[in-house]
Amino acid sequence: MSKHVLYSFRRCPYAIRARMALAQAEINCELRELMLRDKPKDMLKHSPKGTVPVFITQPGQVIDESKDVMLWALQQNDPDDWLHDLEISLQLIEKIDHEFKPLLDRYKYADRHPEMTDSEHRDLTLPHIKALNEKLERSEFLLSNQITLADIAVFPFIRQYAFVNKKWFDDLPYTALKKWLQHFLDAELFHNIMPKCRLYNDGFSYQFPDYVLSNIKHSNRAL
Repeated sequence: MSKHVLYSFRRCPYAIRARMALAQAEINCELRELMLRDKPKDMLKHSPKGTVPVFITQPGQVIDESKDVMLWALQQNDPDDWLHDLEISLQLIEKIDHEFKPLLDRYKYADRHPEMTDSEHRDLTLPHIKALNEKLERSEFLLSNQITLADIAVFPFIRQYAFVNKKWFDDLPYTALKKWLQHFLDAELFHNIMPKCRLYNDGFSYQFPDYVLSNIKHSNRAL
């Protein structure tokens, strides 16, 4: 393998946080965009569980958990010290991944969980949202006034949560959380990792993160 390879799906929160860490660490790789209903056979050969992201290092190591992709990338290069307070970050990420995310999925896809209404599913998420807001009332970011791994790992899920019903979210009294979310939505890093790419199964791949957004929009050239 001549370069690192990343299999990704643009809107997946797990893939978003992996791409943010890889871009922050300036890890160049071949980005292979996919649709979850049409997964590349090569990806499934390396990671049969079929979830994104899947990151394959140049020597051939397969990393198919987003948190591990983030850690690997920032262990290579961490220019803004996102790995400080790592143990506390990992504890918060664990809580969000294993407690909040299942509740978010039931709220977002309430029609698949008819045992409760969407608002009843949503109500179960609110203690987590309130707890995050309380953290952000004490500091600019989740753990301190400096960005940590926790902020980057949690942000894509709060983004997803907010856009399930944006008007309802905007009406919440959690000003600190909304300000924090907007900070990352406006960040150049986030915009740089979110361009729309044509699919790998259609013969396209891209140099990440060293591509120019306008080139993707106007040329969509295969590597």
